[in-house]
Amino acid sequence: MPFQNFTRNVWLLCLAQVFAFTGTNVTIFLGGIVGSILAPSPVLATLPVAFMIVGTASGTVPASMIMSRKGRRFGFVSAAIFASCAALVGAVAIDMASFWLYCFACFSIGLSVAFVQQYRFAAAESVLPEYAPTAISSILLAGIAGAFLGPNIANITKDLLPNTPFVGSYMALALMVLMPALILSWLTNTDHKQAADSGTGRSIKELATQPNFILAIMAAGIGYGIMSFLMTATPVSMHVMDGHSLYHTGVVIQWHIVGMFLPSLFTGKLIRRFGHHKVMIAGIVALLGCIIESQFDQSVMGYWISLVLLGIGWNFMFVTGTALLITCYRDSEKYRAQALNDFMVFGFQALASLSAGWLLSLTSWKTINLLSVPFLFALLITIWWARRQPAPNH
Repeated sequence: MPFQNFTRNVWLLCLAQVFAFTGTNVTIFLGGIVGSILAPSPVLATLPVAFMIVGTASGTVPASMIMSRKGRRFGFVSAAIFASCAALVGAVAIDMASFWLYCFACFSIGLSVAFVQQYRFAAAESVLPEYAPTAISSILLAGIAGAFLGPNIANITKDLLPNTPFVGSYMALALMVLMPALILSWLTNTDHKQAADSGTGRSIKELATQPNFILAIMAAGIGYGIMSFLMTATPVSMHVMDGHSLYHTGVVIQWHIVGMFLPSLFTGKLIRRFGHHKVMIAGIVALLGCIIESQFDQSVMGYWISLVLLGIGWNFMFVTGTALLITCYRDSEKYRAQALNDFMVFGFQALASLSAGWLLSLTSWKTINLLSVPFLFALLITIWWARRQPAPNH
């Protein structure tokens, strides 16, 4: 990766991402466990995680609106402080054994994650256009550290307060998610004054009817949706249905996370060399490989191969979709374009995650994998269609 082309903003955003990403990981790691302790019914045990995902989708438009008026730095710093307060509410909810207050805390953490998802756009805006895909990849690469930092710290601090397990985890989380507020206070706003004027530029309808804009949203949305759909179902399928140990299930999830973020070392370079469409197709091939493997092997190794391929496919499609999106709008249009993109992408993720457990209980691991195939073929058709359209002129 051409690190020499990174500005100070990109480095600050990468460092902040390490800590900001712990909010998502700790909630995924502990949400179901704490939910099973606090929930009035076992059926509701995974509701806190669902609330976080819904919170992320709900926060996409407000995040863009706030930053369009106040700038990136204000939005990111405020979101970090808000996330820290939400984590403290989570600690209080666990101490009080209040399930619905805990759900509210998870929803609030999700709202802050909507701001964190905009780190990738801020990084792309901080470098020359040809290095934007690499800057986006660097933000995702920093997520590897956060993926291991958050759950490990939460596990170490879970018994910090006697007789109230996991309160300490959320107190530690409050400190971790607050760190970006300190780091990003040094961020330089790259916004031009006229860019914040929501009355300039093309309308949402004009933006959303561009072939490459449609393709960008579909690539990121389908990649994120399939990844969340299958990742959410994996622990239940592996441990509950197929009887693999929790240890092996955890190892598979950890390697899935590595598969999600490690390709960011070279994804940006691949996009610059081969173009957006070819890297998207490579992502589709990786996801088809995941689905094919799931049909023939449900051993620990089979799950490992499937989930690593799932992570790689997500990375190629999400990074490429984001990199393509930023070529579809002018500076004065970026906030409305980014808001629409993230609302669609994370809304699709929320639907996929919420439906995963239900569909798995009705069918099987093999079947839910096959349910993903039509979406990949729809994306292939969209790539073919977008390539046949005349070059954009804006």
